[in-house]
Amino acid sequence: MNFSPTAEQLRWRDVAAAFARDRVAPIARQADRDARFPIELVREMGRLGLLAGPVDPSLGGSAMDYVAFALVYEELGYVDSSLRGFLAVHGGLVTLCLRDHGSFEQQRRWIPQLARGEAIGCYCLTEEEAGSDAGALRATARRTDDGFVLDGRKIWITNGRIADVGIVFARDPELPAAKPHHQICAFVVPMDTPGIRRSALPWHELGHRSADHAIVEFDGCLVPASALLGEPGRGFRVAMGALDHGRLGVAAGAVGAGRACLDACIDFARRRRAFGQRIGDFGMIQSVLADMHADISAAALLVYRAAALKDEGAPSTRATATAKLFATEAALRAADQAVLVHGGRGYGDDYAVERHWRDVKGLQIYEGTSHIQRLIIARDLLGTDDGAPAVRPPTTAEAP
Repeated sequence: MNFSPTAEQLRWRDVAAAFARDRVAPIARQADRDARFPIELVREMGRLGLLAGPVDPSLGGSAMDYVAFALVYEELGYVDSSLRGFLAVHGGLVTLCLRDHGSFEQQRRWIPQLARGEAIGCYCLTEEEAGSDAGALRATARRTDDGFVLDGRKIWITNGRIADVGIVFARDPELPAAKPHHQICAFVVPMDTPGIRRSALPWHELGHRSADHAIVEFDGCLVPASALLGEPGRGFRVAMGALDHGRLGVAAGAVGAGRACLDACIDFARRRRAFGQRIGDFGMIQSVLADMHADISAAALLVYRAAALKDEGAPSTRATATAKLFATEAALRAADQAVLVHGGRGYGDDYAVERHWRDVKGLQIYEGTSHIQRLIIARDLLGTDDGAPAVRPPTTAEAP
C-alpha cells in the first residue's frame, strides 16, 4: 500500500493550491459578505484544466485520476467552500454524470463547453418534500408527440441562476411503478428553454454565502425526447451515481477546510499570548491541536482511499459515504474548536475560521446528510434480508 501521491497528482494539487492562494483567497471574504459568486473565475479554472478533471481529453477533460481530482477539491476547500461547492456540482454532479450516462450527442454538445467554463451546469434534484428521500420527488415529465413536458419546483439548486444546462429529474407517470423511484427519469435541459423560471432563495444561507443557490421552476417546459439522459425509469440510479461523484468532492473539500482550521489555530497559538506565555504552551490548547490533527489526517486517508477505489474501477459507494461522513464531521469539530481557540476574534469574520465554521455545517447536509451516509454504510454492511451481500448500496428511501 503506497501512501505517497504520484508526481502527476502533486502537479495538479500544486496548480489548484496556487489558484486558490493567488486568485480565490484575496476575494473570498468579500464575496462571502456580498453573497456574490465570483463567476469571473470559472473560465480561468477551465483554462487551468480544473473543471473536468477525470474526463478524457477527447471531450476536453484533463484525464486526471480521482486522487488528483480529490486533491484539487481539497485545495479549493482550504480557501473557500463556496467555490469548491461550485466545482462539485459543475464537475462532479453534471460533467461526470454526462460522461457516465450521456448519449454521444449530449456529451459532444455539453462536456467540452463545461470543461472550458464556457457553460455552467446545475443539478436539479432537490424539492421541498424530496431532500434526503429523493425517490419522493413530485416534478413530472408528461409524454407528448414532441417529447416531454416538465412541470415542478426545485429548491437549493447550486448554480441554478447562472447555469447554461441542467440535469433535471422528474417522474414519468406512464411508466410502471413497482416502487416510486422506478418512474424517475433524468433529462439534459438547456436552462434558457421556455417554461423555466429561476429565482433567488427567499432566505439567507448560514454558509456558502458566495455560492449561487436558486429555486428553479418548470412550467410547461417542453424538451425533446433526445433530452432523456439514460434509460426511461433509470433516473434515480443516474442521480445516485452522480451523487457518488459529488460526495467525493464534498469529503475532499471538508479535509481542506479542516486543514485550514488547524493551520489557523497553530498560527494563532504561536502568536497569541496570555498569562505571560504563548497560548500554544497550555496543555489544553495542545490537546485541541493534537485531536484536530488526528481527525483531519484520518479523514484525508479515507478520502484518498475512496478516490483510489474509483481509479481502480472497484465498488466505492460505501468508501465514499464513509469518507464523507467522517471528513465532514471531523471538519465541523475542527471548525468549532478553531472558533473557540480564536476566542472573540474567531466570532467575527476578520478571521477565516468563522466562515469555515458556517460553511462546514453545510457539508454535513448536502449530497446526503450524515444520517443518510450512515444508512448507506449500514445497509451495505448488512446486505439483503436473505443474507446475500448488497450488489449496490441502496440510498435514501430506495430498497434493493
